[in-house]
Amino acid sequence: MRFADAAPGGGAGGGPAGRADGTAQTRRVTGHLPLGTPDFVYLPVDVPHGVREIAVSYTYDKPTVPEGTPGNACDIGIFDERGTALGGAGFRGWSGGARTEFFLRADDATPGYLPGPVDAGTWHIALGPYTIAPQGLSYDITVTLRFGPPGRTPAPVYPPERARGRGRAWYRGDNHLHSVFSDGKRTPARIAALARAAGLDFLTTSEHNTTASHRAWDGLWGDDLLILTGEEVTTRNGHVLAMGTDPGVFIDWRYRARDNAFGRYARAIRRAGGLVIPAHPHATCIGCNWKFGLDDADAVEVWNGPYGPDDEITLAEWDNTLVAHTRGRSSWLPAVGHSDAHRDPDVVGLPQTVVLAEDLTRRALQDGIRAGRVWIAESSAIDLTFTVSGDRGEHAGIAERLALARTARATARLEVSGAPGCAVSFVTDQGRLFTTALPPSGTGTVTWQTTPDNAAYIRAEVRHPPTSTGLPGPMAAMTNPVFLGRG
Repeated sequence: MRFADAAPGGGAGGGPAGRADGTAQTRRVTGHLPLGTPDFVYLPVDVPHGVREIAVSYTYDKPTVPEGTPGNACDIGIFDERGTALGGAGFRGWSGGARTEFFLRADDATPGYLPGPVDAGTWHIALGPYTIAPQGLSYDITVTLRFGPPGRTPAPVYPPERARGRGRAWYRGDNHLHSVFSDGKRTPARIAALARAAGLDFLTTSEHNTTASHRAWDGLWGDDLLILTGEEVTTRNGHVLAMGTDPGVFIDWRYRARDNAFGRYARAIRRAGGLVIPAHPHATCIGCNWKFGLDDADAVEVWNGPYGPDDEITLAEWDNTLVAHTRGRSSWLPAVGHSDAHRDPDVVGLPQTVVLAEDLTRRALQDGIRAGRVWIAESSAIDLTFTVSGDRGEHAGIAERLALARTARATARLEVSGAPGCAVSFVTDQGRLFTTALPPSGTGTVTWQTTPDNAAYIRAEVRHPPTSTGLPGPMAAMTNPVFLGRG
């Protein structure tokens, strides 16, 4: 993509490569992508020496399509002169379909894009035709190069890895949140305020396919709120939360399950100090269903935002993994829940993951989640304690094993507060075996007895009243399991 001058005096001497400071070059390029175009199309941009800023705007057509047929949707991003190789260093930003224009230069960039040097070479605009209408997709892109002094890139200020905490305790957090740095509408400052109002101890910034927000939380953390960095790796075959990765580490997303590449990127997440958490595995949006399997996961998001039918499907699928584990077929996978909040009226902390951790630090929280010492609540108004005990003083909490003989009696005990109108259920590998209503206040203690022969594990659910469809009521809180038997 070559350029023509677009500013008075363009091409006058005095600046780098013969350009005067303040001049600009602009090029408009149009094209057409037919149905069946690859997931990503790269348009080269020749950037000469002396460019201070790159600015891009784009549009594409949206023709009428038959009912039930996806129309046109096209994402956009950019890679610098270091190339477009998967996992490579050339990534400079991605806004998906959230923006129609962006810029970047050394000292600043549009949210979602990384400030830094604008070096000479061949850059690439990356188009991601998310869906294409039967008529195809016609695009119109304008690229402007502005010349001038390069500016200086400020050193990023990243959140610390620890907050004051309360020692070994249950900490509440939300690890799936979006701001203006991807397709959200809230600023980081607004999200931090809402997290505090929701009673959270920690949150993870998880923008779609960009790390640009990692440096955007300066001054927003504190002794009362730990902020972790991460990414929602948004592929065409599902989304995965890279929770708590090292600041500034980018995880690529340009592959499908058929490419047999996810294991490589799951390992990259772990090398960056993060957890691999498939998000909303049965969400109904195109490309949101999780197709990579769960073998590479550290946990799975079984509850995403207000509890709905897709969460019920995910919960049942997750419960099947617990059964497989009791038969020695696989490791068990902890369940977590997050809000996926983007904008008003989305509620930060609905739901929230409650983690038993040694302290309020990145590593301690990740250790707690990896071990399954987790329960999930719709808000901080709900509190619970779940244990299973034997007749001889044996005792186990969430994610632990109660070693009992096959016919020995095991007593499950759930203490709940803050759940008016709800009922408690105990769920085992046989299904839901016991349900009882809480007192009207929503505070009470429920016990139930079984044996390892009848229950390989027990987990607890707190639900609102059933819906008119006959399905179980929406979840108010749930726990990971306690396992029974010798193991």
